[in-house]
Amino acid sequence: MVTVSDTILAGVLNDLAGPGWSVCDDFLCGSAWRDLAEEGRKLYGAGRFRAAGVGQGQAGTLAPGIRSDSILWLEPDRLTTTQQACLDRFDELRLAVNRELYLGLQGFECHLAIYPPGSFYRKHLDQFRGVDARQLTVVFYLNDGWTEDNGGQLRIYLDEEGGYQDIQPQGGRLVTFLSARFYHEVLPARRERMSLTGWFKRSS
Repeated sequence: MVTVSDTILAGVLNDLAGPGWSVCDDFLCGSAWRDLAEEGRKLYGAGRFRAAGVGQGQAGTLAPGIRSDSILWLEPDRLTTTQQACLDRFDELRLAVNRELYLGLQGFECHLAIYPPGSFYRKHLDQFRGVDARQLTVVFYLNDGWTEDNGGQLRIYLDEEGGYQDIQPQGGRLVTFLSARFYHEVLPARRERMSLTGWFKRSS
């Protein structure tokens, strides 16, 4: 069984305790994330993805001027073996965060997201107004051989003055940040871009 290394977990925890956001490579071994990417492409080709909306969960409203990706929510009782193996690794992260940072994370919701060429997601915050269940955002990338010219970077806004960090969506890379603190956006991609995006939650 593949597990997350103590070194990776320690690095993410240190970043979250400090600046509140983290980028780490090789969260899963290459074969594991490539298997998930291949499965995602097959599900997309089979028509299982739907246009993403804005708002809370599956009840969101379509707003193509704000986001233009397609998503597939991963349902706990319908996970494939590949999906379950990935989510087991995220649960290791949840347990480590609770043990060291005392966030009280209980639930996890996530979806696969595909951005066709030209797609984007405008600047937004992951924690809904008046609802603080989402505590920690995770974005795990499933793209092989990504280059800067491909676009599709995740832009995290670091302060109210507009300072930001652009992150390449390279396969195997995990981005983690506090959901209530950081506005972010997905810049337009020039090739198909895939990720698994999720939120660790606590009881409201």
